[in-house]
Amino acid sequence: MAKSTADPGALDPIECASRDELQALQLQRLKWSLRHAYDNVPHYRAAFDAAGVHPDDLKTLADLARFPFTDKKTLRDNYPFGLFAVPREQVVRIHASSGTTGKATVVGYTRQDIDNWAGLVARSIRAAGGRPGDMIHVAYGYGLFTGGLGAHYGAERLGCTVVPMSGGQTEKQVQLINDFKPSVIMVTPSYMLTLIEEFARQGLDPSASSLRVGIFGAEPWTEAMRAEIEERAGIDAVDIYGLSEVMGPGVASECVESKDGPVVWEDHFYPEIVDPETGEVLPEGEEGELVFTSLTKEALPVIRYRTRDLTRLLPPTSRSMRRMGKVTGRSDDMLIIRGVNVFPSQIEELILKMPALAPQYQLVLAREGHLDTLEVLAELREDLGHEAVDRLARELQYRIKTNIGVTTRVTLLPSQGIERTLTGKARRVVDKRHKQ
Repeated sequence: MAKSTADPGALDPIECASRDELQALQLQRLKWSLRHAYDNVPHYRAAFDAAGVHPDDLKTLADLARFPFTDKKTLRDNYPFGLFAVPREQVVRIHASSGTTGKATVVGYTRQDIDNWAGLVARSIRAAGGRPGDMIHVAYGYGLFTGGLGAHYGAERLGCTVVPMSGGQTEKQVQLINDFKPSVIMVTPSYMLTLIEEFARQGLDPSASSLRVGIFGAEPWTEAMRAEIEERAGIDAVDIYGLSEVMGPGVASECVESKDGPVVWEDHFYPEIVDPETGEVLPEGEEGELVFTSLTKEALPVIRYRTRDLTRLLPPTSRSMRRMGKVTGRSDDMLIIRGVNVFPSQIEELILKMPALAPQYQLVLAREGHLDTLEVLAELREDLGHEAVDRLARELQYRIKTNIGVTTRVTLLPSQGIERTLTGKARRVVDKRHKQ
């Protein structure tokens, strides 16, 4: 998995393999993964049978297109452990992320899964320029979110010194970076800009810090943001991609020498690009929805998981594996606010549980400095006094923070206070971020 720490310049052999060698390994592992899912997960057996396919039908990589998709609804319908392919006692760790209802999407890992994950994150850090002995400041959140622990185990596997800072405490983050002098930071790009501003507030030059590489993920970011971070912090800003349902961070990662899109670690995850409407596999290079099939996961194999991320696959450059283009959007209505997945329907569900509020709402996305903000507009069913309105707003704000994990500003308007379109329907999402 991870390269030998005895030779920090060596790549994993598979990173330099020929396309034929890689595809032979993918086919072997794909046959195993389909059989593992079919034999051990009732959902997959039923789904394959309903689609009229069997693991033995896979003769070539292209045959995967005959198998049914998996999506977030599949995980919700099988909450909490229905998709596990091993006995629960063999699952050594559980992570979860927010779904469109109050139930989280749950993922599990065997000891081998954790070992593979650590190795892939170590590979990703090495691709980004990290080396054994480097100190890595991890400012991704720890806990059920996969970011913090995923980065942590990968950095340790590479042979690095880990500072498990997690998120928040911005002033202290800067102090520890200044005192400990790490060379690598792993954090969301928007929070990195907040740290840069905190350096300046403390009278420190962020470009003079010890940091030389930033590994940024958990939210979409642009080339313009990369340029700003690199200029202001004096570092290489490198993109890492992952999602908990497939593994966590380290499904794909950029190489510092090219910075031309995350390399998909195709020896563990088989990527497809499909038409979001028809589900048909698109030719190489065309933009569509990214789909992943796990090739080595034991506890929770995923077969043709629809990520809803819109992107395209690009030819190999720095490694023998294909790259992802920048994610240009999503094929569903999920929003990503400071690394937190938010579905409008989640907020709608909370509003509907408050009798004083009408079932009309609007989510207003904006950007203050470099951070995304979310304002929730909701309507009152009847006029109330200022104190009652303030109390309701605070209550909704608290419920959103508690159930979804994102801080919002809540504004309660009188009946009909939210604009309607010509059809009478409210605009659910107003995105002002790109207009500011």
